[in-house]
Amino acid sequence: MSSTHAPASGHLVRPYGDTTGDGMVQVSFTLPLPHSKVADGAAVQLANKMGIDPALVVHSKPVGSGFTFFIVYGRVNHLVDTSAVEVVVRDYPLLTPKEVNVAVKRTLRRRLVVVGACIGSDAHTVGIDAILNIKGFAGEKGLEYYRELKVVNLGAQVSVPQLVERALAEKADAVLVSQVVTQRDAHLLNTREMAAAFREAYPAGRRPLLIVGGPRFDESMAAELGVDRVFTRGTTPSEVASYLASRLAETVERSA
Repeated sequence: MSSTHAPASGHLVRPYGDTTGDGMVQVSFTLPLPHSKVADGAAVQLANKMGIDPALVVHSKPVGSGFTFFIVYGRVNHLVDTSAVEVVVRDYPLLTPKEVNVAVKRTLRRRLVVVGACIGSDAHTVGIDAILNIKGFAGEKGLEYYRELKVVNLGAQVSVPQLVERALAEKADAVLVSQVVTQRDAHLLNTREMAAAFREAYPAGRRPLLIVGGPRFDESMAAELGVDRVFTRGTTPSEVASYLASRLAETVERSA
């Protein structure tokens, strides 16, 4: 994993709404207030404090008892300096399924074992299934399609001890965890718990690759969370497969 800054050419930009450079933005949020003119006024006040001025409530709707959802449209004066933006860039080649299979067979001389799950109370399997199931995602087949990969999908609401136990039993080379539920940073807490459990269960340098993914993760937090890689929304099966093949080759070369 590596990070890079965005190019400096034309690096100062302003939001675009109706005309170029008008600074218009649209934001949405919920306030714990009954739907009323007072609530609308509170939404405008909040938008003003966020730097949106003038601000216009273009949509407000009650959502349950005592809550209102808002969409606010207005102008900001802030400029964005893209030369100061840091992003995580892909530091491995994007391979075809055939190339992944060849790389794994040449390097391991056996199938690469991948164990995947949604841990904790998370019952949302859409993310893990998109990567693992043969149906795949975004026009790409999942890891089950790769001949040289053995995929064990444990499904949802798997406890960390269960995940570690199965990874040991399967002699996993990689563990993929999807986390969609993010209330009170549950995805971060669960990931740190998982990373700690694998450190305790495996000798130093022998644990499988730990990979987490979900829409609310920050790609730059891998080291902080104790995992090898963080994937965010929009990740495709080929990206994950290519990462596994590339990291596997690096690990074998280092140990040779």
